[in-house]
Amino acid sequence: MSDPSSQTTATAGTSGRIDTSKPHSARFWNYFVGGKDNYEVDREIGDHIKEIFPGLVDVAVTSRHFLGRAVRYLADEQGVRQFLDVGTGLPTADNTHQVAQSVAPDARIVYVDNDPVVLAHAHALLTSTPEGRTAYLDADLYDPEAVLEAAAGTLDLSRPVALMILNTLGHVGDYGQARDLVRRLMAGLPSGSHLVISDSTATSEGMIAASAAYNASGAVPYHVRAIEEIGGFFDGLELVEPGIVQVTKWRAHPGDSANFTAVDAYCGVGRKP
Repeated sequence: MSDPSSQTTATAGTSGRIDTSKPHSARFWNYFVGGKDNYEVDREIGDHIKEIFPGLVDVAVTSRHFLGRAVRYLADEQGVRQFLDVGTGLPTADNTHQVAQSVAPDARIVYVDNDPVVLAHAHALLTSTPEGRTAYLDADLYDPEAVLEAAAGTLDLSRPVALMILNTLGHVGDYGQARDLVRRLMAGLPSGSHLVISDSTATSEGMIAASAAYNASGAVPYHVRAIEEIGGFFDGLELVEPGIVQVTKWRAHPGDSANFTAVDAYCGVGRKP
């Protein structure tokens, strides 16, 4: 049962829109991070890609760890109390609201997705501390202004917000369009807001081959980009140290073995002046 301090725009008809005949990026990623919300078609392409490029599993797992470190940094060190998570995917452990509210119980989190698979599992996200609030919106990355308008029902957009877009922008094939969508979302947020991005990168032949195999499976294509293109999303923002780095390198604890793992995924956190 969802907490009374939570809300969603998902409808009862959502599950009828789910296509189980083709692989799906959220279910595929869920399989890689050890979740159970996936189907045989997702596991089949997942196992096939593991044979081509086992490193993609490391990308999925370490990207999730980056999410936790970034949210803790923003909530603890920067005092951020509002998070807008666009393209959140299927819930697993340590979701944005769980991490943020473990640091700041009064934190408010809005999840945004328009995918029927994700919406069908929204109830698993819709929990909150009594002091805070968690909401789920059926909205589209391709309409940033509508996303911001809907999010304003839960968040105070006159106060800093952390915009989280993790492993999502690869669905936007045109890089210029992807940058414009990010720019428009950040334009609606005040000074002191932060942008958090992580994504797979075309930094090895294995990752490029894995991307091609996934796109040939009938799933909605996902495009891996150059490191410089990940950096381009932060134009006009103040990059937080250590800048654009592999997800395993972003403020990892000195004794964390992930420091020694090279992965084809880069990330960054930027502050709006």
